[in-house]
Amino acid sequence: MKKILILNGPNLNLLGTREPTVYGNQSFEDYFKGLKNEFPKIQLHYYQSNHEGDLIDKIHEVGFTFDGIIVNAGGYSHTSIALADALSAVTTPAVEVHISNIYTREPYRHHSYLTDRCKGMISGLGLKGYELALRYFL
Repeated sequence: MKKILILNGPNLNLLGTREPTVYGNQSFEDYFKGLKNEFPKIQLHYYQSNHEGDLIDKIHEVGFTFDGIIVNAGGYSHTSIALADALSAVTTPAVEVHISNIYTREPYRHHSYLTDRCKGMISGLGLKGYELALRYFL
């Protein structure tokens, strides 16, 4: 059975209430329950933190034993070389996901330090991006 981690960064704990016109009305916990039901033959794990070091620690924890990491580092995508270095340091492949289209937002969101450390990036497809990233690992 494949083991996949979904790793969400800062402010993504507010999905469902935070800027619903950008991020939708569904909480990630509810969405994650649906993913687990849709993919019962995959060991899906979910971790969210607003703290950069916690995200790095989780990458180190699973980065040599899991089959994939789906990472939405939120604002850290655009600022954190340390998260990029953590993804480079492990052998587990990652796919980057952004709920909104980062290229239609503020210019500082157009660059992600994580993208070249990942197999690919999905941006702007809402929560569906997580499912598509998950399908990549199947």
